[in-house]
Amino acid sequence: MASRSKAMLKNLLPKIKGEGVSAEAIAAWRKALPKNKCVMGRAKRGLYGGRHIQFGNNISEDGGNKTRRTWKPNVQEKRLFSLILDRYIRIKVTTHTLRCIDKAGCIDDYLLQMPVRKLENELALFWKVKIQQQYEKLSKMEVGFFPPEEEKKLEEAFERVKIARKASRAENREKNRLNANTEMNNGAEGGIQDAMLDRREGTESNVADDGQRLGDFQSQPT
Repeated sequence: MASRSKAMLKNLLPKIKGEGVSAEAIAAWRKALPKNKCVMGRAKRGLYGGRHIQFGNNISEDGGNKTRRTWKPNVQEKRLFSLILDRYIRIKVTTHTLRCIDKAGCIDDYLLQMPVRKLENELALFWKVKIQQQYEKLSKMEVGFFPPEEEKKLEEAFERVKIARKASRAENREKNRLNANTEMNNGAEGGIQDAMLDRREGTESNVADDGQRLGDFQSQPT
């Protein structure tokens, strides 16, 4: 996106060229103009890496008609992990900034390598200062080192804990499997018993019905 100085020159130079203004005066005026850059509002709420909205024209192939159009940056909302802060940072970034972050290694290195004058908003400056403060805090901490024998003992202890956890998980899985099989077998046995009882009750009712019909037949007069 053009800066304010370029926009001013674009509008004023055609008007003053015909008035006999010297090239030295135009060059001096060009140096005196502000060099601050126009930053769109969206870029103040994320890491845009210098990418801004651009303006241009669509030109038709037949008649050469021009239609005004814009090109907007590809903005995505991402969760970027900060190694020094040990947390995710949810922020809006452009795909250009993502490539720069990948090239730098992580968002910490990207913000630390970026000069303050190139940070276009307070949000990026806030995270840069926070990362710097965390580095200063960690640099003042005392770090203790273990001898090789102690490190080997710690590794063996961690390995034993890891093996114990695996054994415990396997035991729990086996218990759950046995409980599930027991419940399934109990359910199957209960279903078989219910079916046998229903069959027995049906047989007894059929026998009673047959006896009732036989008694009725015998009681009929000949």
